[in-house]
Amino acid sequence: MASPIFFSHPASAEHDTGSHPERRERIFAIERHLEQTGWFGFERRDSPRVARELLESCHDSGYVAALERLCAVGGGQIDDDTLVSQGSWEAAMRAVGGAVAVVDVLLSGEAPAAFSAGRPPGHHALRARAGGFCLFNNIAVAAIHALGAHALARVLIFDWDVHHGNGTNDLFHSTPEVLYVSIHESPLYPGSGPASDRGSGAGEGFTLNLPVPAFSGDDVFCELVHSRVIPLARDFRPQLILVSAGYDAHAEDPLADCLVSDAGFATMTTAIRRLGEELEAPVGFVLEGGYELDALARSVAATLEALSGGEP
Repeated sequence: MASPIFFSHPASAEHDTGSHPERRERIFAIERHLEQTGWFGFERRDSPRVARELLESCHDSGYVAALERLCAVGGGQIDDDTLVSQGSWEAAMRAVGGAVAVVDVLLSGEAPAAFSAGRPPGHHALRARAGGFCLFNNIAVAAIHALGAHALARVLIFDWDVHHGNGTNDLFHSTPEVLYVSIHESPLYPGSGPASDRGSGAGEGFTLNLPVPAFSGDDVFCELVHSRVIPLARDFRPQLILVSAGYDAHAEDPLADCLVSDAGFATMTTAIRRLGEELEAPVGFVLEGGYELDALARSVAATLEALSGGEP
């Protein structure tokens, strides 16, 4: 039986943000913990670079070129939250490439499940603007690749990061080909994602925003998965399920006030894995946030264990 695959790349460490919450130590902590726990049967692979043409199918070519130039001259501050260094370009290209590789190994049947642990994260990145620690929208490019290169008609993106994925939300706002579902704390950065936002035009009804109050924990997140996410997914019948896997809803995370536990992430993963089995839709995960290192590492490990068939 084929092994699930874990994508990462040493270039992620070259995205130098200093003492910023989104720092290189995040990946180090994840990989150190997985070494100790045995990787749960996952095969490790280097994330490839994304093709420029594919990247520009999601992001404005002028924006891509400007970001490349900024990194080439040593980097700088883009906004109050987001900065780049000289190594950020290669890290970002590999972060997108890892998400795309997840799609390829799943849809080719090469792997039963896959996880991409790249940085910077992506779900706040808009077509022509960085923000919220994100440069390119990794999971959005992967979904576009699935629709184009693999000729899929329906992709589900489930975003459980504690911050609303405004970039992903907006990029697919008017398309019925991508069902975007987000559980996120509100009010919180970036201030988007009200329950009233259900998409627009041909995409109306293909966006589901599920804002939750501060101090929401496993019971709230898991109940929403079972009562709202899964029934809607069954109606939509995706051919591929991608998860924007942020771990900043964890009770120990310093950037928000939700109270999800390691077991909560495992329970949600199990529910999505079973949904994929039911619908015959492969399931892939793309790392987003998560800033308390130990909690992040444990939660990713819990996700991989559940994704590989372990029960929470």
